[in-house]
Amino acid sequence: MTALTDSTHEAAHYDWPQRPWVLAAMMGVAGLLVYFAGDGGENIPWRMALAAALVFGPLALAFTLDPRDWKAPAVFSAIVALVMAGIAWRATSAGDRYADEEFWVAAGLLAVTLALPLFQSGFHRLRWNTPYKTTHFHVWTDAISGAGSFAFVGIAWALLALLSELFSVIKIDLLKDLIDEGWFGWTFSGAAFGAALGVLRNQLKIIGTLQNVVLLVLSILAVPLAIALLIFLLAVALSGLDVLWEATKSATPLLLSIAVGCFVLTNAVVRDDDEEASNNRLLRVAGFVLALGILPLSVMAAISMGTRIDQHGLSPERLWALTAIAVAVAYGVAYFVSAIRGRSTILQGGWRKHLRQSNLHLAVVTCLIAFILALPIFNFGAVSASNQLARLESGAVSAEDFDYAALRWDFGDAGREALAKLAESEDSEIAKLAKDVQKMEFRPYGRTTTSERREIAQNAQIEVEDEIVAEAMRNYIIGQVYPCRETCRAVEVGEIDAGPVIVLIGEGPMQFLVYERDGQKLVQYWQRDGKLMPQTAYSNEQGDGSGTVELREYRGRQLYIDGQPVGHPFE
Repeated sequence: MTALTDSTHEAAHYDWPQRPWVLAAMMGVAGLLVYFAGDGGENIPWRMALAAALVFGPLALAFTLDPRDWKAPAVFSAIVALVMAGIAWRATSAGDRYADEEFWVAAGLLAVTLALPLFQSGFHRLRWNTPYKTTHFHVWTDAISGAGSFAFVGIAWALLALLSELFSVIKIDLLKDLIDEGWFGWTFSGAAFGAALGVLRNQLKIIGTLQNVVLLVLSILAVPLAIALLIFLLAVALSGLDVLWEATKSATPLLLSIAVGCFVLTNAVVRDDDEEASNNRLLRVAGFVLALGILPLSVMAAISMGTRIDQHGLSPERLWALTAIAVAVAYGVAYFVSAIRGRSTILQGGWRKHLRQSNLHLAVVTCLIAFILALPIFNFGAVSASNQLARLESGAVSAEDFDYAALRWDFGDAGREALAKLAESEDSEIAKLAKDVQKMEFRPYGRTTTSERREIAQNAQIEVEDEIVAEAMRNYIIGQVYPCRETCRAVEVGEIDAGPVIVLIGEGPMQFLVYERDGQKLVQYWQRDGKLMPQTAYSNEQGDGSGTVELREYRGRQLYIDGQPVGHPFE
């Protein structure tokens, strides 16, 4: 076992002079292939799957390649390519059948990111005997070398742009022309990234030293954060959690962000072994306090999310947030237990040994959870739709306050099936509201409920003579994409052959509509560069239907068609 550990550590510091050239060539070719794989195929699943494989497979190989033992890195990189290709194919082919494709991709990226240092440290061979120091070393060196390589790509592009301008002065436009070519951009970026990564991977000993310096500087922040955390927790204990909910509507992300900060700074104090850890007593106590603080912060985040779910029910986004909170709570419990187990040796560092062991276990578990969530196993849209229907049936939410639009647009096919079920409901009010949403062409902007939009429409100032047109305007206000927030005003400003012209004024952008009497419907016009462009053609006295509509100042505001005033000034 010791021999395996030593060989893994030695491989991490292996200096391979050809590495920059090999990685530059490999990543350059990968970039070129990615361009051809994805060119013009943004919505074609097999193209996106191939592009994902060509991005993540070579990237994984670039971080793990060792000429003395290339088979294992090749297999690992192939697995990474296959996993990300499958996720890309699934996300691209999902269309609007699901509502959380971006979360699948994020889960896949997290799984791959965690799997990389675990593979580099030999977890596939050593299992739970994998040395924490090696894993921690790879986490930080991967992050530093990756960030440095991306920074180098930006610098390389800046230099290339300067050189292209320099050569253009003497009428040589080759570089300018190449920069405009998509295939060149992908190839150049890949080659630059590979070259920089190759150089940095050959300097891991130096980067390891830099890592210690970075962690030393970060650990200084542990003291003020620990003090602030103690004050915060004491204030919440005295005032109750209600003060937190009243102060912000974003309590959950705020609490989780502070918990992540505690996690990072705790590990900055703990380091990868006791020899590297700070001997400063204040820093050690601060690290201990932060380790204990992750659990209460995570629990409060869970309570905050639970309160929101109790008020509004489940949604795919909230289910993913619950998953993240569950992981945070798991870390909080592990850190709390680790700290308590070594509480008698706070200054000596007994608790730090338990915490490092917890880090390794939690990293593996989190990697597995992320990988499982990226697979087509769970349908959070179906779970959310079922929960929302249960809330409606139980009376937890009234028919008017129920968010029918969310079923149609936010939960995928499962939500639309639930909406269709509601449209056939024996409750006439539920059926009518569900059918109203089914008729909408676009999702209403914001999260206003149907009852709120109906109230706004009822209170709107409808300055229209024909009551049929006025009722059509009220229905339009209820179902429009950008509803008025508080007040609406609809003003009839004239008439053309198709019907009356109406201006809708609210907190958002002004809207221009024509009520077509033949079709008995409102048609919207779009304003661009000070002009109104008809969404559909219609005949009128001023032209053949192809003329533009303008808004000009004329003793107030006046509607013009092809330069001629229509109706009377308004406002």
